[in-house]
Amino acid sequence: MLFVDNGNITDPRLNLAIEEHLLRNVQAEEPILLFYVNEPAVIIGRNQNTLQEIDPDYITANDIHVVRRLSGGGAVYHDLGNLNFSFVTPGREHLHNFARFTEPVVAVLRRLGVEAELQGKSDIFAGGKKISGNAQYATAGRMFSHGTLLFDTDLEHMLKALNPRQAHIESKAVQSVRNFVANIRELLAEAMDIHQLKQALLAGVFGPGEIPTYDLAETDWQEIRRLSAERYAQWEWNYGRSPRFNVQKSEAFPAGKIEARIDVAGGRVQGIKFYGNFSGRRDVAELEALLVGVPYDREALAAALEGLDVGAYFGDLPPAALLNLLF
Repeated sequence: MLFVDNGNITDPRLNLAIEEHLLRNVQAEEPILLFYVNEPAVIIGRNQNTLQEIDPDYITANDIHVVRRLSGGGAVYHDLGNLNFSFVTPGREHLHNFARFTEPVVAVLRRLGVEAELQGKSDIFAGGKKISGNAQYATAGRMFSHGTLLFDTDLEHMLKALNPRQAHIESKAVQSVRNFVANIRELLAEAMDIHQLKQALLAGVFGPGEIPTYDLAETDWQEIRRLSAERYAQWEWNYGRSPRFNVQKSEAFPAGKIEARIDVAGGRVQGIKFYGNFSGRRDVAELEALLVGVPYDREALAAALEGLDVGAYFGDLPPAALLNLLF
């Protein structure tokens, strides 16, 4: 086993790029262990529809990253109170065998006084509450198994970020989440911080003595930065890769009731139709055609509508109101 130090990077785009680089380009015969902590981010599963997993308004207002990972599974919330681990191994024989990779983590947690155990296929629970979710991804000859460890995560932020279009979160909703998940910090026999937890896990995996490492060279960092820029920082990967979906929204305005039906594929508007009892001077089909091909993203839609006389299509309707209807 080799340990890779990520240099305390907290940018999720870079950390996911490090993980992919270790998987695809570092052909070590030994397994590799990587830890990372991310600044606030929603990490989307490979096959998920991003906009169905998040509240984009809350995400924007709170500067939360949205990044798609290689592995499948559900969306998870990361922040500076969440420790992530990744085992990168040669071969694929342990694909779907989550116990092999969670066992050393569970053993360390139990020594720290946390009654942890693997439940179901891939989750770690303690005291009846979830503290870790895990997922895997494989190439032709290598794989990784990675997981989260809720150490001191802001559960209210997690709830709001992962609730699509949630306008208001009541305290009982937060309490409901607390009844299902727990922060490890609250379960420890003795107080420690997230860095001490990481050191305890390293000691548990490698034992006493010097820890063997794979040191990232400048050539590694060049490839990591390229992966980050060309995949994990790209709207096309994080949003555009979402499966095809439809949006149907309606609202009553002084100009009349307007209903928008939007077909989205590849993250872009493929078709849009407006219905309602509004009245305008120009055929609304012109606007529908104009919006085809626009990324289904608030900023992109705002740019497409900028300078348009929206009232010519709908009557008394400000552009901001139409934007809110569309997104």
